[in-house]
Amino acid sequence: MTPQSEDFSAWYNELVVQAQLVDRGPVRGTMVIRPYGYRVWELLQADLDRRIKDAGHDNACFPMLIPESYFKREAEHVEGFSPELAVVTHAGGKDLEEPLVMRPTSETVIGEYMAKWIDSHRDLPLLLNQWANVVRWEMRPRMFLRTTEFLWQEGHTAHIDEGDAMRETMWALDTYAAVARELAAIPVIAGEKTPGERFAGAVRTYTIEGMMRDGRALQAGTSHYLGTNFAKAFEIQYQDEAGKLTLAHTTSWGMSTRMIGGMIMTHGDDKGLVLPPRLAPYQVVIVPIGRKEQGEQAAAEARRLGAAIKSMGIRVHVDDNRPQLSPGFKFNEWEMRGVPIRIELGKRDIEGGVATVVRRLPTVEGQGKEQIPLDKVPEVLPGMLAEFQSFLLARAEAFREVHTAAVDGWDAFTAQVATGWARAFHCGSTACEDEIKAETAATPRVIPAEAPEETGVCVKCGQPSAYGKRVIFGKAY
Repeated sequence: MTPQSEDFSAWYNELVVQAQLVDRGPVRGTMVIRPYGYRVWELLQADLDRRIKDAGHDNACFPMLIPESYFKREAEHVEGFSPELAVVTHAGGKDLEEPLVMRPTSETVIGEYMAKWIDSHRDLPLLLNQWANVVRWEMRPRMFLRTTEFLWQEGHTAHIDEGDAMRETMWALDTYAAVARELAAIPVIAGEKTPGERFAGAVRTYTIEGMMRDGRALQAGTSHYLGTNFAKAFEIQYQDEAGKLTLAHTTSWGMSTRMIGGMIMTHGDDKGLVLPPRLAPYQVVIVPIGRKEQGEQAAAEARRLGAAIKSMGIRVHVDDNRPQLSPGFKFNEWEMRGVPIRIELGKRDIEGGVATVVRRLPTVEGQGKEQIPLDKVPEVLPGMLAEFQSFLLARAEAFREVHTAAVDGWDAFTAQVATGWARAFHCGSTACEDEIKAETAATPRVIPAEAPEETGVCVKCGQPSAYGKRVIFGKAY
């Protein structure tokens, strides 16, 4: 593969195909998610779905095709999404009376049904979630990060008032941050978007932002407080305790297969993928070594060890059905595909009653390969996997800190965003944001929720800061 230092984009584009995560789809900008890549999504999906249901939400399924008129009801929403819409105008052998939009997001169609299903304050909150595919026409597609069609979940909720809706908005943000850190080992920064970066039709937008190994930012999940904007457009109202009709306050929030791209770019290296154990399709791969009788003996022992490891709740794969490939080829392949732990098992290992255990990355200097008694391997692996998960999070956090700096002058700002993130004061003007982007390609990524209060003047125009704290700027995917 192309080294990261030579061309990070080329490294990424080559890796996602070579590691058998995706293949390019038949339509420009689409992707076929292969079984290895889809298993990563299933692991993420299962954990997030559990959290969503535990918080009282119900899954539903809404149509892919949405009448164009629905989008026109909320002016800011249709204006924001118009460049990305894919529209069906012909079906069943004739032109349609009304064009149908392939959903880019479902606020409009779900808003239509919220209005039908909500009558009284007793119907609130209405907490819905949908696992679906969406279509957004991309001019510069990149697998997992920006594709014409992708998978995601989208939560849509309706509430009695702003306070309850904001609690929901922040719950979703906190949940996404926890999933990113605990599963993908991405140390994201959570906070609010500036007005210029808000979701079309939202009153407030919140985001989690992660730093990739090229210093760029990735928006990995968003949560939106929509106020009563969509309630007005779709007449989502309820009868309060006094019998008065009142508009509901709505939210929406989503996380997509983009998280897989973020995981790849946060941890991968020139040898290939580095998968956090909690999202690795195979947490452990056993490679038996030897030919003929020795190979058969090693394979039998590998299968026995694999069964013992599986009984510990570990996802394990025994690579014993490709005798035409050398052990060295398999070692390199599984390293490239990011398996956290590889176990090598040959004649000498078996005679010595040990297994050679190799971590994808040494968690301590010099601690990449070690021999462990065969009967002890299953019981030590859970601890090793947990240690590796924590190591990746700490490693990514350290990388982000090294590549983030507070700056006050324009020259320092332009130098900093060339390779990482700048923490700078900003006036809040969308026009000023546009000038910064035009000159540096950097945008305001997030107003960090946990940043200390500070005052100063805008790094670009010199006007007073609008946010009472520094904003994180960076180039982004």
